[in-house]
Amino acid sequence: MFPLFTKASAKIYGLLGLFILMLLAATASMILGRTPITFHMLWDAVQSYDETSVEHVVLLTERLPRTIIAAVVGASLAVAGGLMQALTRNPLASPSVFGINAGAIFFIVIAIVVLSVSSLTTMMWFGFAGAAISAAIVYGLGSLGRDGLTPIKIVLAGTAISALFASFTQAILVLDGTGLQDVLFWLAGSVSGRTLEMLYPVLPYMAVAAVVSLFMGRAVNLLLTGDDIAKGMGQNVLLVKVMMGIVTVVLAGGSVAVAGSIGLVGLVVPHIMRAFVGNDYRWLVPYCFLGGAILLMSADVVARLVIMPQEVPLGVMTALIGGPFFIYIARKGVTKI
Repeated sequence: MFPLFTKASAKIYGLLGLFILMLLAATASMILGRTPITFHMLWDAVQSYDETSVEHVVLLTERLPRTIIAAVVGASLAVAGGLMQALTRNPLASPSVFGINAGAIFFIVIAIVVLSVSSLTTMMWFGFAGAAISAAIVYGLGSLGRDGLTPIKIVLAGTAISALFASFTQAILVLDGTGLQDVLFWLAGSVSGRTLEMLYPVLPYMAVAAVVSLFMGRAVNLLLTGDDIAKGMGQNVLLVKVMMGIVTVVLAGGSVAVAGSIGLVGLVVPHIMRAFVGNDYRWLVPYCFLGGAILLMSADVVARLVIMPQEVPLGVMTALIGGPFFIYIARKGVTKI
């Protein structure tokens, strides 16, 4: 299947179009919800903020943090999923399928319930550790055997490790129900009620990982030709794989530390973006950044409106989108990226 955009100029225009769509999604996220806000009110708040206005306060304290966090988390999960698919050469790979989300949540639960940690920064490091350990275990299990790393073994290993960490998480919560309310904040998988103060501890690390991913496109493209060819072209294959793994863990682990377990964004977005730019990671990574932000902000808006004044959990909305897509990819029989 040939990509929609083949010329560099078309890909640049595509990026511009996605950027405009992202701004529209951000605007919708700012004005749509339980508290009715018009575009005129939003513009007034931008020009001259009035702390006595209920609408202005809602925009600043609720809608703005929610929109920014949804954009950052969506972009990070999409890029993490795209890099993971290249690293494992598995079209079904994503942070949730790979067990990274479950591992990060499990370690955060240990920090809150067992160790009584209250510092967001410490929770962040526990989330990173859980994501890294889970990814290492899944990658190791998927590489066992004479045929080495295969897409089927990776999916099976990821499913098993996700179930294992989820069981451990449930066991801890059953044994110590006092921490359940605090932990539900992360188990729900949502950007509702999050503040920018929760994003600040992880943002520097995620920003560095994002910048690194933008400069890895050429190396990832060479890696996709095969380890032997990449080595013959002078690439340090092990270093590239380690860097891809670190970037993936930082982006996915940071996202879970802020917004909890939000699945399948990293699966859906890279495949959609490949329809536009193909498998060229020099373009696919920036496309995934914008596409992931658009998807999660849009899903969050829909989650607010479906059963208003109540909200559908954001994790449920992404599952409704990603679940059928996961089945479609699996039924297509695609085995390699």
